[in-house]
Amino acid sequence: MEAVAIPVQEARATKAESTPFYKHLYFQVLTAILLGVALGHFYPSIGEATKPLGDLFIKAVKMIIAPIIFCTVVHGIASAGDLKRVGRIGVKALIYFEVVTTLALLIGLVAMNIAKPGVGMNIDPSTLDASSFNSMASKASAEMGFISYIMHIVPNTFFGAFAEGEILQVLFVSILLAVGLVMLGDRVKPLVDIIDMAAHGLFGVVGIIMKAAPIGAFGAMAFTIGKYGLGSLIPLMKMIAVFYITCIVFVIGVLGAIAYLCGFSIFKFMRYISEELLIVLGTSSSEAALPRMMAKLKAAGCGESVVGLVVPAGYSFNLDGTCINLTTLAIFLAQATNTPMSTEQQFILLGVLLLTSKGAASVTGGSFVVLAATLASLNSVPVASLAIILGVYRFISEGGALVNAIGNGVSAIVIARWEGELDRDRLNAALDGRAHVATYDAELVA
Repeated sequence: MEAVAIPVQEARATKAESTPFYKHLYFQVLTAILLGVALGHFYPSIGEATKPLGDLFIKAVKMIIAPIIFCTVVHGIASAGDLKRVGRIGVKALIYFEVVTTLALLIGLVAMNIAKPGVGMNIDPSTLDASSFNSMASKASAEMGFISYIMHIVPNTFFGAFAEGEILQVLFVSILLAVGLVMLGDRVKPLVDIIDMAAHGLFGVVGIIMKAAPIGAFGAMAFTIGKYGLGSLIPLMKMIAVFYITCIVFVIGVLGAIAYLCGFSIFKFMRYISEELLIVLGTSSSEAALPRMMAKLKAAGCGESVVGLVVPAGYSFNLDGTCINLTTLAIFLAQATNTPMSTEQQFILLGVLLLTSKGAASVTGGSFVVLAATLASLNSVPVASLAIILGVYRFISEGGALVNAIGNGVSAIVIARWEGELDRDRLNAALDGRAHVATYDAELVA
């Protein structure tokens, strides 16, 4: 009797349909976030004590990011064997990143000038303690100088990049090794195959770590609400509302238009990565979903070399949500402290942020530190005014992290299509829910 082969996609989709809703990761993470909010609100001290749960989960994910990027990039470039194409992908990605992040900065600038949420607060910056912010700004300014930034890309040692967990450094090392393997040709093919097998194993580890995602989201959210409280949002509610509305407008208006021009729906894409977005929301870190995003993008038909280059690079150069975050907060603080900013000064701010925003992923403290350094370099908006937003900054960073994740996913699909590395049938099947990604190893979803 002849055996009947069942397609992997169909088998996994059937299995997904029969899985109870409470076993889906999105339901577990969403429930954990709601429970975390409740615990932090009603029992703040206990909520604050759950911080290690979120920190441990994020540390576990970051532990696996560097080797996954290394294996994906090296195998993607080495197996393709075309260095000119790799260079093309890099150039196209940088052009795309610069255009989209500029639009993000402009939209944030326009939104704050229209809504003016800080006008009328009349806060005197001289009454605020600026000592900690000034030291933070000076340290960040030194780290974000052009020469320092270039020097930071090259690690002190080959393994130093992995020890530090710096994405740009890992990407640099990975590209160098991949180029070397391509130049050596077929004689290193066994090594390339071993790296591919290692990638499969690493995605298996991601699957194990992600089982703890609800616990991590619960701990991180309970800590945030317990420490800062929902009440801390009320005085700055208008600014927060303007920020989130701006993020929605950017995602639907800008990223949605880009997606439409590339032949897919931004809403279907967000549904496709809904589990990853919930993880980002719960942990306030877009990096927490990076391994899953890379696997899902490959499963959706994006070329491996494109995903391996574009997504890691995007976490340093394509931080759309961080850009909206920076302009929103900078203009808000100017309004709240009655600091006059002419149109010319605002465009100077925009130009500075175009440069400094690229360093948000490479300094400790991310965009908050970058904002401090930017305000200090402009010498207009008082750095001490950062104390106004300190209590609500984590709520702002959550929205920025969500936009960063969506933007980097869209960028990979756009560059893949631009480069002719996109399987449209697989993309449509994935976004329509006909190809359920039940594994984190994209190669097994075919």
